[in-house]
Amino acid sequence: MRVRVLYFLLLSIAASASELNVKVIDPSSAAVSGAHVSLIRGSDSKVLRTAVTSAEGTAQIALPDSGSFRVRVLAPGFAAETLDVSAQREVTIKLRLAPTSETVVVTATRTPVTGEAAAADVNTLTAEQLTTMNPAAAADALRFLPGALVNAAGQRGSLTSLFVRGGESRYNKVIVDGVTVNEPGGTFDFGTLPLNEAGRLEFVRGAQSTLYGSDAMTSVVQVWTRTGNTRVPELRLGASGGNFSTASGDASLAGAHERFDYNLFADQFNTAGAWTNNAYSDSLQGANVGAALNDRTSLRIRFRHSNSHTGVPGEWNFNGTPLQPPNTSDWSQLNNILGSAELAVRAPSGWEHHLTGFDYLYRYYELNANGDPARVFDFPSNEVDRINRAGVEYQGDYSERAWSHTTFGYRVENENGFVGNLDYPPQTHGQRLNNEAYAQQQVIVGRFDFIAGARFIHNSAFGNTGVPRVAVAWQALRGAEVVSGTRVRFSYATGFKEPRLEETFAGPPYTQADTALKPERSRSFEAGLQQNFLHGRYLFTTTYFNNLFHDQINYVTVDPVNFIGEYSNVNRALAHGVEAELQAKLHSRLLLDTAYTYTSTQILVNPAPISSLYNPGQPLLRRPKHSATVLLSYLGSRWGGNVSGSFVGRRPDSDFLGFNIDHAAGYVRADIGGWYAIHPRLTVFVNVENALDRRYNEVVGYPALPINFRAGFRIRVGGE
Repeated sequence: MRVRVLYFLLLSIAASASELNVKVIDPSSAAVSGAHVSLIRGSDSKVLRTAVTSAEGTAQIALPDSGSFRVRVLAPGFAAETLDVSAQREVTIKLRLAPTSETVVVTATRTPVTGEAAAADVNTLTAEQLTTMNPAAAADALRFLPGALVNAAGQRGSLTSLFVRGGESRYNKVIVDGVTVNEPGGTFDFGTLPLNEAGRLEFVRGAQSTLYGSDAMTSVVQVWTRTGNTRVPELRLGASGGNFSTASGDASLAGAHERFDYNLFADQFNTAGAWTNNAYSDSLQGANVGAALNDRTSLRIRFRHSNSHTGVPGEWNFNGTPLQPPNTSDWSQLNNILGSAELAVRAPSGWEHHLTGFDYLYRYYELNANGDPARVFDFPSNEVDRINRAGVEYQGDYSERAWSHTTFGYRVENENGFVGNLDYPPQTHGQRLNNEAYAQQQVIVGRFDFIAGARFIHNSAFGNTGVPRVAVAWQALRGAEVVSGTRVRFSYATGFKEPRLEETFAGPPYTQADTALKPERSRSFEAGLQQNFLHGRYLFTTTYFNNLFHDQINYVTVDPVNFIGEYSNVNRALAHGVEAELQAKLHSRLLLDTAYTYTSTQILVNPAPISSLYNPGQPLLRRPKHSATVLLSYLGSRWGGNVSGSFVGRRPDSDFLGFNIDHAAGYVRADIGGWYAIHPRLTVFVNVENALDRRYNEVVGYPALPINFRAGFRIRVGGE
């Protein structure tokens, strides 16, 4: 009996001696969950094992019997860390915040990489920055990021679009917790996407259809929900109020225990708005739950439900001059549900597998009960959109060596929708099935980073299409006292955007179907320079971009007598320009990000312009030549604050009502926010938007919200 006990004791000692225990923490010593940990052999850089840290920030990796090894840790939002562990069996790795070029991002390659290895322009907003900014919706955070032009048709809850690098507003892929939330055809309203409990937001500029398919022609916006990571359950409560009868409240319960983590949250936002029929309310409920089924397998389930109600006053105030009364009877309601389940398996020798099932329900309803004779072209209407996107996606990753990474995947998605106006038939019902396969290879050779990928798409409506992307980056200068990290990069890519359901499936009596309707496409080329100064404290980036958009869809009249037309791929446009960005770490906690964008656009082909503003040779609507942003943020232990600014130059626009308005005036918007911790568990905050109280239109006819403020408190109970 004693011999048997001794035998098992020796076995357990031997097993524990051959296992490396890794704990990953952030600068405040809090656990970092979801960090990718790789064990790399020192002799040939072969990736031997991979793991992902648990909710408590820990990971266990089996060690070979002999040899030299190092551990590499990649965690989104932090700098990459590498540590020699040849003589260690237990190690704690404290991650550090770093300049953008060194910060780990995910969206640019679908896998964690440093910003400089992404070969794309990426900007990130952390949970701490989002908390300080306290945006009511995603649009209020995005508008201060480099290269992002946000246009809101009114105030809170109004239809809000994003324009990037001269592209259309439907050329941006939007992903929340791994699920695409665009309508089929790219439409998305950034004014009704709440960011409560968002753990991170990433914004990638440039064509990314190779990795993300339809809509990713000029940018990708991705949002992740915060993950619970405290052993003691943490309850967070918050409330705020402000002018225009604004009030909000939020609550969350998050934590982690052994192999299980959770975050349950809800919030409510209400405001009356500044003018007639500007009331807006939004509610959000959600959950983010994860479980480690064993050392190599994990399951994560995410759920979000949001419901908003918005007054729709329509066009009435043009560049500061009221020309017609606002609509008092029009209102809209948006209801959507998102759900996903992701199974992740980390196999031996550098393999990872992810299988995700997803479902997204979108319901939009707008009722204009009474036509107002005092308004131009105001008629009763009853618009309904019911859309469902559901499917499954597999993604595989293989890293044989530290300098090589292969990503490949397959996606099947069913798009089903009913779109139309119940008062003006016909209504459109459409259904499409997408089968998509993609692959990408990343290789680091000396000072060169190479990325090459392609995607093949079979759509049941428009057939087959393919999109490639190639990018290369060269580190011209590695290290110096003042100037260091000089990198030059080039990329070429194509993108596509599938037609909207009403474009593909519209029918009689006023539209005839075009059986040859294809997706809109783009050719994108960019060249950039990245320069670090003073050991990475300052980073200057400049990028030249050139985008050719072709096969753009337009409605063309084919029978003017009977008012019959069809949607056809007839338009073509060009956009090119320069982005310049300076990021500065002025202090360990004081960060500055300022950027300028010059964009030149031109309509090349348009056989059916609805006004002279759409004639060939004219610039594209609502895209200014000059725009700039600035974001200054301080994140301390007891207090934090930010100053944000956005400058948008004069741009072509129209009222489309006969008032002969052909432009929107330039404007400057400044926001200020701050918080102070009265107690480690009690924080007060205040946010002021449009602090200069400027009167302006982002979209002609729709006045923006005047100066407005919100003040409130946050309480934290439990946690660590």
